[in-house]
Order: sequence, then C-alpha cells, then structure tokens
Amino acid sequence: MFPKKLQDKLKLRAEDQSLRALRSANSSIDFSSNDYLGYAKSEAIFKNTHDYLVKHNLFFNGATGSRLLTGNHQLYPELEQAIANYHRAETALIFNSGYDANLGFFSSVPQRNDIILFDEFCHASIRDGISMSHAKSFKFRHNDIKDLVQKITRNRANIDEHQTATEPPEIYVVTESVFSMDGDSPDLIALSKLCMDHQAKLIIDEAHAIGVFGKMGVGLTCELQLESSVFARIITFGKAIGCHGAAVLGSEDLKAYLVNFSRPFIYTTGLPPHALATIKMAYAELSVHSVGKVHAIELLKRNIHFFKTEMERLQIPALTMAKVSEEKVGFIASDSAIHSCIISGNSRVKTISEALKLHGFDVKAILSPTVPKGSERLRFCLHSYNSQVDITKVLQLLATFVADESNV
Repeated sequence: MFPKKLQDKLKLRAEDQSLRALRSANSSIDFSSNDYLGYAKSEAIFKNTHDYLVKHNLFFNGATGSRLLTGNHQLYPELEQAIANYHRAETALIFNSGYDANLGFFSSVPQRNDIILFDEFCHASIRDGISMSHAKSFKFRHNDIKDLVQKITRNRANIDEHQTATEPPEIYVVTESVFSMDGDSPDLIALSKLCMDHQAKLIIDEAHAIGVFGKMGVGLTCELQLESSVFARIITFGKAIGCHGAAVLGSEDLKAYLVNFSRPFIYTTGLPPHALATIKMAYAELSVHSVGKVHAIELLKRNIHFFKTEMERLQIPALTMAKVSEEKVGFIASDSAIHSCIISGNSRVKTISEALKLHGFDVKAILSPTVPKGSERLRFCLHSYNSQVDITKVLQLLATFVADESNV
C-alpha cells in the first residue's frame, strides 16, 4: 500500500488544481520552452558536434566515472578555459546541470556562522543548496536594495557584537540577473556597489541572461562590465545555449575549493564527450556572425520589442509588483525573453492556457505553489524563431479571453 500521508498530499494538490503530471511534447507554436535562440533544434549544431567528435576520435557514449576518477576526458579542460574566456572570468568549472551547480555551490561554499542574504524570488535550486548549507540565511524583498541594506547592516552589527573568532563570518548576497518566473532584473550596478561597500560577496545566477544579453550573449553581468566585482556567477547551457550542463565562473581558488568540497561535483559521473562537444559547437554558433544572415540574438531582440509593442497596442496592462497582490491582470515589466502575465487562481490560469492550446499555442500556466498564491501566471517565453504574426495572434487571443472568460 502507498502511504496514506503521501496519498493525502497528492489529493490536496489535485483539489487545489496544482497536481503536476508529465506530458508528451506537442507540435503547438512554442511560447513555453527555454530554447530562446533555437539552438536545441539546430541541425547545424547537431552536425558540427558529430563532425567534431569523429575528427577527434571521441567515440565514447559515457564519461566512465566521476571527473576525479576516470571521467575528466580531454574536452573538459579545453571547454572550461574557452567558457571562462568567453564570459571574461578567471576560470570555469562545469557541472552536470544548473540544479547541480547551485546545489554544489551553496551547500559547500558558505560556512558555519556565515550569512547568506538571497532574493525572495531566487530559483528553487538556489534555495535547496542554501538549505543544505551550515550558514545562516535570510531572504530580502524582491529587487529591494533598501531592504537588503537593512539586512546587511543588521547582520554586520550582530557579527561585530558577537565576533570572537580570528576570521569574521562572510556575508554572501545572492540574486539572479534575470528571474525565471518574472523575467525582470535587479539593479546589478547598485547591487555590486552595495556589496563592495559592505564587503559582501555577490553571487549571480545568469541562467536566463546567457545568450540573450550582452555582445554575443555573454550575459548581463558582462554587458554591465561587473564581472570583476562578482564573487561567482552560475551559468547554464539548457536555456539559450540549447544543450545541457552548467558552469560556475570565478577564481582559481574557488574552482579548487569546489573540486575538493562540492559533493554534487565529486560524487557524480561526468558528462559524456558528446554533451561537451555540443556545448562547444553551440558557443561557436553564438560567437559567429554569418555574412548576410541576421544573428539569432538580434531576431530574439526584435521579437521581444515587437511583443511589448503589441502588448501596448492591445492595451494589455503592465503591472508593478505592488499591483500583483491586487488580483489584477497584466504583464510584469521585462526586457528579457520571459514575459509573465499575472492571472490569479490556479483554475483560472489553467483554463486560459488550455484555451490557447486549443488554438495551437503552447503557453504554460505557472501555478501556486511554484509561485506565491495570487500571483499565478501565463509565462510567455519568446524565441528567435517566433513569427510576428504568431506573436500578434497569441496576444489577441489572450486579450479576448481575459476580457470575456465566460467564452473560454
């Protein structure tokens, strides 16, 4: 018999319209995937990866072990150096996924009595890593510099008052350059200055900024030229890069520490050569402008601009975060590839998502408890390959459904 306590939890999810289930991929028009540049479906990247593996005699299906045993094949050091150079970092350490990278970093780097201050909307992988740490952790209000200053000041005062060890505790400040559920960004310049002024170490997850912001998709940190003032950056390859894996960017000392103390790195089988070769070929595609061809990043930027223009034309309101709690309908302001339309209530937002699907559009409903109750939303992910015709149509349908939900 399946335990009744677990059955009850599943029943509660079903009653709350928040029960998750795996669904097969569909052929609807894509406004939901993280494949912002279309690289996951790129035949050129697929072919170039195959050719590279054949040319270098890399006929292996697996890494054969963890990187500290037999899995550190020749592509690893070569790719890590290339990634570090690309993103203007001292070094890079590749992890098997973004979840692994965040779990591995936050569970091992902050030490007992250290302080972690994290944005309340940080990704679940960051929060899970923090929960495994021995450090003390506190969240600050989303993108609220004043609240963060207060929490740094308060914790710094407590450190000074009770400090007895020769090495004072560190304060780590954690944010994302683009938040995955809202698509918005913090004021990274102000945040960087604040951390330097208060001797705090800044950590930025760039999962949804890589391939979207900065010249050749280097990310928002590099676009703002802040890389030298950031303690660590976490980048992932499963979004705009279109493949799999992640990396922590930082100093040589940080890399050495993670190799020695990050359990998700130490105790897992390495990525196979094919996975790393795909990352390498995707970066090659990202960094090259073909003569007479518009780069995928530019196409994406055009679509982001067009989406926002159409949203205004159709008079779909933009919401400040203060208005989200008032059960209004509208988009959270965003310059990224992620545009979230708040439609409160799990049942309500699921109904509209299903109606869009019936018209051929794949727009996912994001339900509570993934997001706070009352801030359920449709999450539109834009891509280089979306047509302006489809953008207009999906927004027209949305405006119609919201105006008259009885006809949905």
